[in-house]
Amino acid sequence: MTKHAITTSGRDSRRMLAALLAGTALTMGAATPSFAQNVDDTAAEESNDNVIVVSGIRASLESALGEKRASNNIVEVIQAEDIGKLPDQNLAEVLENVTGIQITRQAGVGNAVQIRGTDANRTEINGVSTVGSGAGRSGISFEDLPAALISAVEVTKVPEAKTIEGSVGGTINLKTIRPLSLNEPLIAARVQYENSDLAKTTLPRISGTIGNRFETGIGEIGIVLSGSYARQDVAQFAPRVDRDAINLANSGPSSENFNFLQIQFFQQETNNFEYETYNGTAALEWKPADNLRLYFDATLNDQQRSQESNRVQLSGVSSPLVVNTTNNTAFETVNLGSLNGPNGPINLGSIQSTVAGTLGIGGVSGATVDPNLRTSSDTGSRVTKSRVFDAGFEWEGEKLTVRAEAALSTSKTTNPNFSTTLDFINPLGPQPVFGRGSLDNGVPLAFDLRNGLTFGIDQNSPFAPSAEQLLNPANYQINQVSQGASRSDNKEKAVRFDFTYDTTDLNPFVTSVDFGYRWNETSAINNDITNNISLTANGSNNAAALLANRFNRPEGDLFADILIAAPTNFNSVDGRELFFRDFLIIDGALSFNDPAAVLSALNDAITASNTANPTLPAVPLLAGPTESAVGFFSIKEKTNAAYIQANMEGEIFGMPARGNIGLRWLSTTLASTGNNVANGVATGTTTRRSKYNFLLPRFSAVLEPASDVLLRAGIARDIRRPNFDDLSTSRNFSTSAEAFVEGGNPNLIPEVVWSFDLSGEYYFTRSSLISVGFFHKNRTNLFGTLVDAPTPIGFVGVNPQFSIDPNCPGGGIFNPLANRNINNVANPGNGICAPLSSKFNVPGSTTQTGIEIAFQHDLSAYEDALGFASGFGFIGNFTYQKEGGSAESFFTGLRTRELDVRLGFDAGELQSKITLPNLSKYAYNATVFYDKYGLNARLRYTWRSDYVTNEQQRWNLPVIAGARGQLNASINYDITDNINVGIEGINLLREDQQLFCVNNNAVLCFQGFTDRRITGGISVKF
Repeated sequence: MTKHAITTSGRDSRRMLAALLAGTALTMGAATPSFAQNVDDTAAEESNDNVIVVSGIRASLESALGEKRASNNIVEVIQAEDIGKLPDQNLAEVLENVTGIQITRQAGVGNAVQIRGTDANRTEINGVSTVGSGAGRSGISFEDLPAALISAVEVTKVPEAKTIEGSVGGTINLKTIRPLSLNEPLIAARVQYENSDLAKTTLPRISGTIGNRFETGIGEIGIVLSGSYARQDVAQFAPRVDRDAINLANSGPSSENFNFLQIQFFQQETNNFEYETYNGTAALEWKPADNLRLYFDATLNDQQRSQESNRVQLSGVSSPLVVNTTNNTAFETVNLGSLNGPNGPINLGSIQSTVAGTLGIGGVSGATVDPNLRTSSDTGSRVTKSRVFDAGFEWEGEKLTVRAEAALSTSKTTNPNFSTTLDFINPLGPQPVFGRGSLDNGVPLAFDLRNGLTFGIDQNSPFAPSAEQLLNPANYQINQVSQGASRSDNKEKAVRFDFTYDTTDLNPFVTSVDFGYRWNETSAINNDITNNISLTANGSNNAAALLANRFNRPEGDLFADILIAAPTNFNSVDGRELFFRDFLIIDGALSFNDPAAVLSALNDAITASNTANPTLPAVPLLAGPTESAVGFFSIKEKTNAAYIQANMEGEIFGMPARGNIGLRWLSTTLASTGNNVANGVATGTTTRRSKYNFLLPRFSAVLEPASDVLLRAGIARDIRRPNFDDLSTSRNFSTSAEAFVEGGNPNLIPEVVWSFDLSGEYYFTRSSLISVGFFHKNRTNLFGTLVDAPTPIGFVGVNPQFSIDPNCPGGGIFNPLANRNINNVANPGNGICAPLSSKFNVPGSTTQTGIEIAFQHDLSAYEDALGFASGFGFIGNFTYQKEGGSAESFFTGLRTRELDVRLGFDAGELQSKITLPNLSKYAYNATVFYDKYGLNARLRYTWRSDYVTNEQQRWNLPVIAGARGQLNASINYDITDNINVGIEGINLLREDQQLFCVNNNAVLCFQGFTDRRITGGISVKF
């Protein structure tokens, strides 16, 4: 067992001991010259307990490098610099400091982490598995935990045999402080406020920590309690323009003598997310004897992420009548690039695109009128309660060390949603007529895409509505109401036993053997509760059309008490002149906080409108959300795992060497329960079971060919289980024998990943490093969406005959409702093997290959020569990665509106290879810091190159996120030993996120402008 000794530098020991609790509870922004927990083996032999060297950023870097250097496998470590002071406040952005990690953001807030180009990772708290808020496998969301609760972050890139299986990129372990490391009572508190300039809010963060270690008659007892409360309000201004339609040369009034991309759709969106989070941690340790430690940990999180976003949508802009009224005044040449097709690159060439002009109103009363203006209030929110508990003991004998632990992780989530869309009825345009044409009408538009995506009302048109008319409730009608209250309930129970046996006497090279067993039961229950209602029908041709007619939908003056004017600051980022300033929406805050009141107000308005117009078809009242039969599933997995690992240390060819080699075995049984669904109604449940086993060999080695030089190698096999919704057995059956049956696949087995790593590290001072690493990952058993069609058992004429055996030996799935009809004429009735559209394990492999380079150094060794300047230091890293592999599947691109044909290709000819999402080929971080005389400052710039997103497809292809960088900075100062103040800036340069269609830098279709956030605060410690 490693021993530690207390040392201090600079100020009184109480301050140094307080700093030990780095990150346990308090948020970043006000820091002290602080702490890092550092293991010094030499001092450990001379002293009793706990080496704590305290000096801020430099000490935390030194401690992190010490842990990385001592590890036998490849890990990256970030240590907190003080109580609650990791480098960033958001855990995803903390991890962005690590070589090989990139993050994605939502409205400027880091919410997802990619390790070596993949989201398929695991998250632990103190080595305990966590569960997420949805159907994914990566664990607790990084939005849910503030960095203030965490004292250190460890990223394992090459797992050992004792590492829990389940990740492709790596395992992220979030560590909290151990109470028995305290030597004095601790009381600490911090108060901060964060200003978000686009959201126009200033909100608090409050946190506190108390802790102590006691010598009692029954041994040492330590306790640490931490809590935090935080609110955050962030906004993103997001204009979108679709230009996925080609205007052919000389084809109409607005045509030119060349082909060009014309406007298809406009959207002005303001994304606004408000976070309210309560967090608490508790840690209790008891040492009744020197060789026995008992512990209990609890992490509790309650987060409410409410959405109050709004949109202005302009659709119908490419209808022929609108196109004929369009005046395009400027064009640009767009290079569409090439697609990676089945037979090699396909060069799409270049095309002209409109970038400025005006669009008039197309259509007359009693017909379809465009372009229509719709305003939406989006309140898709998330309310999550997460809990992580663990309890156990560690006992150390002369040769044998035993550890036992029981753990429980839970996450209960509700996704409330009450989103609404209104039609603006332009009083100056052609008016809707009962039973003929559309229920909306048109507004004239102007656009200019030369310096960003800008568009708005064409004020030069005689049909342009005034601000007063745009803010008049009587000019709005209900278009759509989307409600939801979907729920997920995820849980993992686990018990593990770990043993270490000292084998030095038996084999000096094999110093110890680790072996152990782990049992866990993971469950996921999902219920989709939704209701989407559209009030857009205006037919009158028959009784059914009249019954569905919604001409009598209420005007906004009947529900004016729930209408508000949307924010008017969409131009505050770039000073744009063309935008929608004045429009009404249904109050999103009220929709989130009291959806029943909004539903009641809308139904009262519908009732009033029906009463006032009795000769028109009555509009039915809006119903609340109901459970979707197809959206239900219940998954339960039970896994037994065992491992054995030999730890080695000695010399190889005269070089110091250490490492480990081991094997992990696991066996998982799965039960998936879902609904059988016919015409949207559950007709019963089905439970399907499966089982799989894996052997996971793992090896790590470290050589020291010269002093302070390490060479590392690692080989490991791991698995990645499918997401829970991909295992659902809920099936949507139809009465057609040849219609696809859609659903999940409980017979999916995990993807398998082999990881190969090789790296070199040079530690030229205690806190300085140069490293170069190479990695390669190979994934097989890939998940792919396919159709498993049954093999015909014969033909009658041209009609294939399919099996009626419920086991479907020829493939497909048994559809009990389908009429056999012409597909099994010998056995009339119901029930036949039908095609199954689902996720399957597909052949081939994908690979991720890359190089990681890191450099870290400070000038503290030159204090005599540099004086004040010796406080400066630098941290930087660079990652290059690419994908490959034999697996090939393709999108059929540019089919929308015959884009392929109009570009000169055959219909369906344009195939584009599907690539891994969220993988940037290049990424780097560069940080300059200063740490001296009580002043602690940091300036960090992060950049990643373009990558394929998971966003909704445009042009039948994924959207590409362009390269983006971000500058963050912080400065903190010690006023006294007990009081410090600080300020932090996030996204100081306010770089926008650009999304492109077809290829990077091809067609700009989306921009995202996010907040510049400033946080200031004060912290105290006693």
